[in-house]
Amino acid sequence: MAPPLLQEKDGKPAGTLQTEGDATYGRIVRLVLLVGGALCYALYWSSEGHHPHNVNPLFGKAAENVFLSVPDEEHAIKASRLYATKPHLAGSPQDFVTAKDFLSLLQTELGIPVPDKDPVYKSGSPESRDAVLSIPKAPGPRAWIDTYYPILNTPLERHVQVLSSDGETELELDLVERPDDDSDPDASEYADFVPTFHGLSRGGDVVGPVIDGGYCTNDEFNDFAKKGVSFEGTIVLCRYGWNFRGLKVKGAQELGASGVLIFNDLSDDGTVTEANGYLPYPRGPSRNPNSVQRGSVQFISVYPGDPTTPGYPSYENSTRTEGENIPSIPMKNTVTPIWNTLAVIPGHIQDEVVAVGNHRDAWVLGATDPSSGTATLHEVVRGLGHLLRKGWKPLRTILIASWDAEEYGLIGSTEWGEDFTDWIDEHVIAYLNLDGAASGSRLRFSSSPLLSHMLRKAAEDLPHPTDKSRKLWDATRDNGDLFGFNGSLSSAAVATQRAELIALDDVGVSALGSGSDYTVFLQRIGVPSTNGGFGSTLHDPVYHYHSVFDSERWQELYGDPGFHRHIAVARHLGLQTLRLSGSIVLPFNTTHYTVQLHRYLDQVEKLASEASLDVSFTTMRASIRALQNASQALDSEKHEAEAGLMRIIEKWRRKKSGAAYRLGSKSQMVYESVRKALGFGVAAPSSLSSLSMSDLHDKNEERRRDEDTEVSMVARHAGFRSYFDAWSQGLGDAGSRPPIEEIKKAVQRIQAVNKKLIGFERGFISKDGVKDREWFKHLGVAPGKWLGYGATTFPGLTEAITFDRNATLVEHECERLEGLLNRLTEVISA
Repeated sequence: MAPPLLQEKDGKPAGTLQTEGDATYGRIVRLVLLVGGALCYALYWSSEGHHPHNVNPLFGKAAENVFLSVPDEEHAIKASRLYATKPHLAGSPQDFVTAKDFLSLLQTELGIPVPDKDPVYKSGSPESRDAVLSIPKAPGPRAWIDTYYPILNTPLERHVQVLSSDGETELELDLVERPDDDSDPDASEYADFVPTFHGLSRGGDVVGPVIDGGYCTNDEFNDFAKKGVSFEGTIVLCRYGWNFRGLKVKGAQELGASGVLIFNDLSDDGTVTEANGYLPYPRGPSRNPNSVQRGSVQFISVYPGDPTTPGYPSYENSTRTEGENIPSIPMKNTVTPIWNTLAVIPGHIQDEVVAVGNHRDAWVLGATDPSSGTATLHEVVRGLGHLLRKGWKPLRTILIASWDAEEYGLIGSTEWGEDFTDWIDEHVIAYLNLDGAASGSRLRFSSSPLLSHMLRKAAEDLPHPTDKSRKLWDATRDNGDLFGFNGSLSSAAVATQRAELIALDDVGVSALGSGSDYTVFLQRIGVPSTNGGFGSTLHDPVYHYHSVFDSERWQELYGDPGFHRHIAVARHLGLQTLRLSGSIVLPFNTTHYTVQLHRYLDQVEKLASEASLDVSFTTMRASIRALQNASQALDSEKHEAEAGLMRIIEKWRRKKSGAAYRLGSKSQMVYESVRKALGFGVAAPSSLSSLSMSDLHDKNEERRRDEDTEVSMVARHAGFRSYFDAWSQGLGDAGSRPPIEEIKKAVQRIQAVNKKLIGFERGFISKDGVKDREWFKHLGVAPGKWLGYGATTFPGLTEAITFDRNATLVEHECERLEGLLNRLTEVISA
């Protein structure tokens, strides 16, 4: 049995500080943060008499170690059982219960007082607006629920019948996911609780001949058209795989089909099949033959979110359109409330925000999708709460989000993003997303190139979940251990595996397409984002995606026995959060980004050649090189700005006049350890241009120290003089006082560097957006027009070649990109 969320000691949660004179302590901490940075902070608290009740404030590696000690398997299992043992479809009463469950977790773990009335606000209300817009002024942690009102649907009835030539019913298909036995009690109880259907599909009664459309990709539909195959009035059979299900429907609709049936082909299950001797679930690890994959058929590459409010939030009284991103057969939809649960942990720099989120709604039980991610986020919250009780405060503010209605089309996060676009653009420096955390043996990551190295470094700093002789990063090569007969893999399954490897960059991280809640952050607003978790391979137990068999029993027995992978992902997500919220200089790798831009253009040149388009990309290549040169200069400035601060502090430390701050042997030892951890004295590269391309990818981040996330004084220089004067009175000899003006200038230099880093991803945002799907504003990456899940880099340019085949349009898209690249070069060179 899992232990309670909080152990108690003397009637209070474990780790709770008992302090007196909090106001005085707070003023001193604020002062030290303002004038001394990480090193001053460590030196100050290492001195005798400055520990509030012998408790050291936490930062850097010490904070990371405390956090990493918190997530554990038993708590994760308990959290998973809380969510995944009952259906919680978006907009349902059970969904609202889970929203309040997560709110309760945030209140308990983050020390948030529970108000008499639940803080549940209608989107657009003064309370909802104030909850977000006042985050830069929040005095302490707080949590609330925002309610949006999108269009959702559930079917009244469904039938699939095979008719004879004279219209008589020959076969009525059973549309209920019936288990073979009762060994999975939740799957048995809720087999027909949520009907098997496609979200945002259209109702109707259609009859027609059947056509096998394969995977119903755009290429396959084009091949059918070349062969003269007519889809008019047909029912198209589509296999899951290769592209988003909604785009299968879109392709069939555009060819005149009356309906679409989508199914999982058993040949795509890899080696874990009944033909290879594996029993079907719940008796074994192969696919239950009655399983059905639900899912949204929204045209996600056109725009996500509420179909009836494109580009603006779905308030209760919003004006609604017909919806251009869903199938076109008329039906009745219902405005349905959904609930995003959010919390904020204020940092010293309150107007810079690191956001971390996971969606909470499920098609049925959702033990993997999304509850493995929700249970993992539970552990992250517990870790952050434990740090808070130890006296920790992040350098930057942290926002935690539990999104709703992701399964219908990323609705909760998209509506929130459309509601607070300007605020996000001004304040959110990064978004860390988690969908399902564990459904198999292989760890997969997708990211903005800015964050790829940080993401990988965090995985290299953690142990493998099941093999302590290896690192977590090594799990990116894990492949399952359930093998069948030779030749048992279908050609399509093998091709899918190869495509996955090709999509990786040279760091081992793929680009972000769509299909989860990072979409509005990255591809509409320009916030660098990450996504990751363990997924299944061709040799893992078959994951019953969006089925009632994605149950707690399946997860505990086959998905992640022991929940070790859940905890590995929690620790990894926590490290990302701590390092982004605590770094003096943000760990953004702009030079790696420029290397990826060269790769994107390489692919464009290849496509143009294959399409026999006579277009020159010389000017665009030159623009990327100019940006790369500017980025390399910024790499040097990043190093020098931080090293300059360290030099000032070291000089102050060594000044012997006025012995008010003379270091004893204990403080000297602390100083040397912090100095070493911060890498002070490491020389900047004398010539970045002499380095190899792989060295350039991450020269600054590869020198990243174990403790470069120490709390620093970058927490605003406003009010420097008054705070310093108040503190320094009585220090005695002025020679012992910190050089406030020098430190202030060093802080401003670091702030200027960070401003350029924050603006880098936003430099790819175009107000005109991607042609034909203008909701997407990022000209560097977008979900593929006919892929959905998969990313298309340089989307406007690539699609001008592959779909329009128009040299004039290709040149226009080149000019648009060149304009963004050149402006970005000017900004980071200033």
